[in-house]
Amino acid sequence: MSSTPIDTFGPSSPPPEKMSAPYMLVLVTGVLLGAGSLAVFANSGPVFVGLALLATGLALIILGAAGLGRGLLSSSHPAHNGNAGGTYPARLEGQLDANLSRWMWLVKWVLAIPHYIVLAILGIAFVVVTVAAGVMILITGRYPASLFQFTVGVMRWNWRVAFYANGVLGTDVYPPFTLAHTDYPATFEVDYPEKLSHWKVLVKSWLLALPHVLIVGVLTGSVWASSNDGGTNGMSVLGLLVFITAVILLFTGVYRLGLFNLIMGINRWVYRTITYTALMRDDYPPFRLDQGPLDPPAPPARALSGAI
Repeated sequence: MSSTPIDTFGPSSPPPEKMSAPYMLVLVTGVLLGAGSLAVFANSGPVFVGLALLATGLALIILGAAGLGRGLLSSSHPAHNGNAGGTYPARLEGQLDANLSRWMWLVKWVLAIPHYIVLAILGIAFVVVTVAAGVMILITGRYPASLFQFTVGVMRWNWRVAFYANGVLGTDVYPPFTLAHTDYPATFEVDYPEKLSHWKVLVKSWLLALPHVLIVGVLTGSVWASSNDGGTNGMSVLGLLVFITAVILLFTGVYRLGLFNLIMGINRWVYRTITYTALMRDDYPPFRLDQGPLDPPAPPARALSGAI
């Protein structure tokens, strides 16, 4: 059985279809019903009502996500072989703007608030879809194509906002409100897996991925420091690098290329780890800090063997 077509990079990509407003409304309704069920349980309301709201909410979330994912399938391209040249099948890329504003990073987090609201809703749906997909993988060994496209779209949207506002500050171009691939200077793609392991789905997220989760935790977790009132405050390594970059940009008007490459490498490691823990691929992520705007291929096998 052939793999499902997936969006690929390239200037010849046709414009993506707009997101389906009805399916987005269905998804949002599902999230609200799910939140309503939690409120019923928290206030010791009727259990039957809470379960009914929860079941209906989950069903609507999956229905809405599948509909949005089918919209991405209809405008996708032939699948890229993610293992060609050793490239990991989850590819994160971003092109640094040549003429960034010195001060705009000060207000980007405010300008991105509409995106944060939408992404909060999509993030809940992402978790629900991942669990549902896990059950399907366990039974059939396949990730439903429409749901797969949805989860990739959520990660793609999240990456564009991070590249713009808080994770890189690499562009002043406002991100589009879409799950689809666009010509935005930051993009993220995952190749659709033709077949997935039935049993790995049970251990990938909490056991096999643990080394990567620990590394990502070090890179994105807080570096704590004591405050005067006896409390603690901190900033992640990634956040600290982005802040240093922003200060340099403010005073010099220059985004240091070395910092950009390092920040891209950290984000690339994070998104590869999320791809694996979200059950989207069985390919184990490499232990590499691949820096730079483009996702590079792995070193040739003969070079590695010669170095040992």
